[in-house]
Amino acid sequence: MTESLARPPATAEAPTADTPAAVLDRPRRVLRAVAIAACVPYLSLKAAWVAGSRVGIPDGSTLLEHRTTMAVANTAGVLLDGAVIVLALLLTRPWGLRVPAWLLALPAWVATGLLTPIMTGYPLQLLVRALGGAVDRPSGTGRRPFLHEWVFGVVYTGFIVQGLALGVLFLLYARDRWGHVWRGRVGELPAGAVGPAQRACAVAACALALFPLVMHLAWACGGTAGLSAGRVADRTSDFHVLEATDVCFVLAAVAGAVPLAFRRGRRLPVAVPLAPAWVGSGVLVCWGGWLSLASLTSVEDPADRPTPLMNLVYAVQMISGFLVAALGAHFLAERSAEHAGQQDRRVA
Repeated sequence: MTESLARPPATAEAPTADTPAAVLDRPRRVLRAVAIAACVPYLSLKAAWVAGSRVGIPDGSTLLEHRTTMAVANTAGVLLDGAVIVLALLLTRPWGLRVPAWLLALPAWVATGLLTPIMTGYPLQLLVRALGGAVDRPSGTGRRPFLHEWVFGVVYTGFIVQGLALGVLFLLYARDRWGHVWRGRVGELPAGAVGPAQRACAVAACALALFPLVMHLAWACGGTAGLSAGRVADRTSDFHVLEATDVCFVLAAVAGAVPLAFRRGRRLPVAVPLAPAWVGSGVLVCWGGWLSLASLTSVEDPADRPTPLMNLVYAVQMISGFLVAALGAHFLAERSAEHAGQQDRRVA
């Protein structure tokens, strides 16, 4: 299955390494340059911090108290953002068409999961601030600063540009190489491709998703159950916006999984449920994992560290996201195998 997805037949709709013109056109070269350039601010800041610079870090920041942990975390950040550059090259160079499917799809899925909440949440936060909608903004808490405000603007703007450029590049690449896997409508999909195991996977994902869905919704609406004392004290409009977007991503994962597993919405194009399943599962897994890891290496005050209930929310949303991702991977593999079989029959 992996081989059939990795090496589509050489047709006009699916170029191979022998027909690389599609990956060399001017729009893709421009997008590649934009994606790489957008990495520079983040990489520069991280490299400076690893070298001991305090640019962007105010006096009294907790980051200055844990230099070793900060150096390790910043080095990991450099590696992650460096992977964006590799991905941009892979999506636009002829050799990228020969990369095994899983070796490309996995980092693209992770990039989607990590960047999408920033691409949606940060602009919404700015919009809410512009409208004067600060909610429960703490005043006079006396809490120590973390980073200068301009750092967030520079870094998040870079992430948004990276996400947009990489997203377009990946869609163009995937259309050229794997466009056959999302052609047609849900009602046209063969019933035999989805068995009891896939339906059980979808049911389990939906059932587990209820817990993080309820908790994120409660926190978005002002609830404090399970939140750490520091998180409660620091709630602002930014916090509520992010929790509301978390609710949307949980719903997206479920909304994508159900039609694929149960063939609901028979007139829908296959891409309609596949897209939210891809994005939603990526966000649940990647941010659930990132927040869980951050809780283990936290340099914050004890009051700011995630509570056991918060960690449970992150873990459950990770499991739910993995189940949706597994369902989507099985679906793509089956569609690819079906397409390869049709090509073989035509040749015969």
